[in-house]
Amino acid sequence: MIINNNNISNIIFIRFVYHAYFCKQLIEIFCCNMIMILNDSLWTVLDTIIKCFIVYVSKRFDNRFFLFNYAKQKISMKKYIFGRPFFKKLNLKNFSINNMGNRTTTQKHPEKQTKQSQHLITPFQTLKELPTPFKQAQCVLHKHELLICGGYQQTACYSYHTIKNEYKLICEYPSNIYLCGHCVVKLVNNSNNKDTNQITLLSFGGLYKHTLMMKYVSVWSNISNKLNKFNNYNKWVPFTDNHNHPINIGTDEDDYIGVRAVIGGSNNHLLFITYQLNNINVFDLNTFQFIKHDTLPISNYNPIWYHCFIPNPKNGQAQEMMKTNKQNYQMSLFCRNTGLSIEYDEDNNNFQFRKLLICDDIVPFNCYAYVCINNTILFFGGWNRRFDANTVISKSVHKYSIQENKWTTLQDTLSNPLRHCVAILNEEGNYIHIIGGEDNKMETSNKEIKFIIEYWIRASEIKLGWIDDFDKIIIKYSRMN
Repeated sequence: MIINNNNISNIIFIRFVYHAYFCKQLIEIFCCNMIMILNDSLWTVLDTIIKCFIVYVSKRFDNRFFLFNYAKQKISMKKYIFGRPFFKKLNLKNFSINNMGNRTTTQKHPEKQTKQSQHLITPFQTLKELPTPFKQAQCVLHKHELLICGGYQQTACYSYHTIKNEYKLICEYPSNIYLCGHCVVKLVNNSNNKDTNQITLLSFGGLYKHTLMMKYVSVWSNISNKLNKFNNYNKWVPFTDNHNHPINIGTDEDDYIGVRAVIGGSNNHLLFITYQLNNINVFDLNTFQFIKHDTLPISNYNPIWYHCFIPNPKNGQAQEMMKTNKQNYQMSLFCRNTGLSIEYDEDNNNFQFRKLLICDDIVPFNCYAYVCINNTILFFGGWNRRFDANTVISKSVHKYSIQENKWTTLQDTLSNPLRHCVAILNEEGNYIHIIGGEDNKMETSNKEIKFIIEYWIRASEIKLGWIDDFDKIIIKYSRMN
């Protein structure tokens, strides 16, 4: 095959036109300048590519999502534009969030980041303001409620109703509790007669360690007030064993500031706790005993705190631990330049650790919000832990694919830099709520931001979906010449 300059120009032009299909304005500007350059043979090739493109799209997606003004005769590029908006609302179930992204991680160090382009359409929506500013908040999902369980020096607990867009006060932590870097998890009820209207929350850790529990019944229901009078519902009370003896999680030597924990095990009876400097413990919620302590393969010079610690999902459900065999469970941990895959063998009570790839852009940071959706972890904001003039609080959003062990830095960003915010997925799985945090002016936020998952899935599908297929068409064209 001989490739001359004309062929190379034609190939480049075809690829450029392909990319231009995704931007009506770019097509119009480009065509006004280039329409006279095309010869008949190139028009024929372009016509073939366009037809292949439409056929391919029609096979992959419902034709209702696309409307093209395409004439059967030789077309004019000026007329070849989309006649209506490219998308209608898509069903999230038809897509995988693993396809979501804008570009791979090749950007400069966060301290040298330039301001990214702004978009008229944004996946972020600001909701009703929080009743009080929060940072280091802990949040748990219960049906259509987001339960905000205190934050740094903030003992109030609220329920946010995702449908009503309203807040209600649940309670406050006891007056002798000082919150700084605590952790709250939802215990799993495995009984056959479990009351779906009631959940149990466990709060522990922090600078001045505490161990409390709350039996929660929705403050939006009519039965809540009746139960509160007789059963200590919706109140933080000491965590006790089956004989009503108080149980403390953590010793005086354990540093539980910024501690993170997940629930797992064959019966969801194990509490996996990760904390600085490089520790992981297993607490049995049935026997109320620690059954395992291990050291993570992490340098003491890069301790973990305010980090990401999640159970790996199973079948798209982030609430369940992934079983690699009968009694093995996998978790993922990220903090600054540390990435670990953690596997726990329940039968033999031991851990295996495997290092994971870390994105250069996120290496300086911890104190980010994070959430797991199917096999993808999203990270929002973060802080480089500097207290001097070199402190950086990020507004970037990063995506990590657990299956592919691959990072992507997304183009859309938070409206403001944020650290110590919290992210949580709603019950339907189509919105992420980002709550509270602290900006680069060290002001604590009382905002709640709703992140629309469908937006980025739509945007990423159109940008990334068909490049490989068009590359094949272009290669065939070059070989014919």
